[in-house]
Amino acid sequence: MSLFGSANFGLPRLKPLPSKRSHVVSVLDIGSTKVVCMIGRLTPRAESQILPGRTHSIEVIGIGHQKSRGVKNGVIADLDAVESVVRLAVDAAERMAGLTIDSLIVNVSAGRLQSDVYTATIDLGGQEVEANDLKKVLAAAGHQSLRTDRAILHSLPTGFSLDGERGIRDPLAMFGDVLGVDMHVLTAERPALKNLELCVNRAHLSVEGMVATPYASGLAALVDDEVELGCAAIDMGGGTTTISVFAEGKLVHADAVGLGGHHVTTDLARGLSTRIEDAERLKVVHGSALPNSADERDIISVPPIGEDDRDQPTHVPRALVSRIVRARIEETLELIRDRIQRSGFSPIVGKRIVLTGGASQLTGLPEAARRILARNVRIGRPLGVSGLPAAAKGPAFSTAVGLMIYPQLADLETHAAGSGMFSTLGGNSRFARMGQWLKESF
Repeated sequence: MSLFGSANFGLPRLKPLPSKRSHVVSVLDIGSTKVVCMIGRLTPRAESQILPGRTHSIEVIGIGHQKSRGVKNGVIADLDAVESVVRLAVDAAERMAGLTIDSLIVNVSAGRLQSDVYTATIDLGGQEVEANDLKKVLAAAGHQSLRTDRAILHSLPTGFSLDGERGIRDPLAMFGDVLGVDMHVLTAERPALKNLELCVNRAHLSVEGMVATPYASGLAALVDDEVELGCAAIDMGGGTTTISVFAEGKLVHADAVGLGGHHVTTDLARGLSTRIEDAERLKVVHGSALPNSADERDIISVPPIGEDDRDQPTHVPRALVSRIVRARIEETLELIRDRIQRSGFSPIVGKRIVLTGGASQLTGLPEAARRILARNVRIGRPLGVSGLPAAAKGPAFSTAVGLMIYPQLADLETHAAGSGMFSTLGGNSRFARMGQWLKESF
């Protein structure tokens, strides 16, 4: 069943997690390097004070991951290849969990993600703010963001104002003349999302919701204080590097650049004239983002590119490998630094950066990032879930874990969608029906 036609892709329909019993959520992280399917059980628990919405504890009951094929720089390049990898990953997760799934929450890295902030005000005439006023002002901001060529992935009110006084978190029941809202809207190009959904549909599954990769990885890798005080999460994947900025508990900005760990590998393959898989191994074993005086003396063996047994491996100083790696890593980090600077959110990020994603595990990367970004840097691993196998506890699995966390926070966006401004879909999606059933049942 397709969620197309909705400008907001049915995401706010994710809101009604049952508050009294556990619920199974399945997610799919389609990346340039790997495809991960996770199935988790969300069980209600007491909310945390700092992050409203973390209402459930999450236990991963099934996981399957496969080497990605058919995805280049986060963009689907071969439908058949992606479909077969998705089937394999989902099948492995289902076998481990001992159940069958029919729909998934999927991540989005492609489609030229774009963050915009829209501001709207309405007149209150000195009255107190009622729920209807909130709906009105959110709808006014939302209408500004509707575009035919782009689909809305997330629309989050980041702050309200009353009579020009900004920074109000919840204006309900307060008095004033003019109510205003700042709405952060994250959009992507429609064709990229359609192709993503098509891949999932071809594997006989439906898309339950779509979540921007930077949002998901930030949800998994950041701790409460970072999300509250202001911090950027940088997810370095195989084909893309995404940036998310959080403040006061909410996503306030997101961006993506088409560079990642795979670009380092291809640079090595070209520069050393070796196969991609050999270049990957050299990167992991010998590559470093930091110069080291011993590198000139260490000689490493580079397998030849041909199939001929007579071809001898070449021998190069390790310094050459590190120089190739460093050039690309520095280019990526400088690009990220400039994007953060240009976004205007540099003061909000402050001195805190969290690196996550598979490519963040490169030797010396935190030190290189500290120097280029001029901020405190730590490596972020997925937090807030239990049941992860040891192999999936590293930063490479942050996006998949973030997708699992997301359904609890989808209601932060519902206010905007609930006002009917995205209702081109009508109430016919599986999630809309399920939401209706849950409302009536509880």
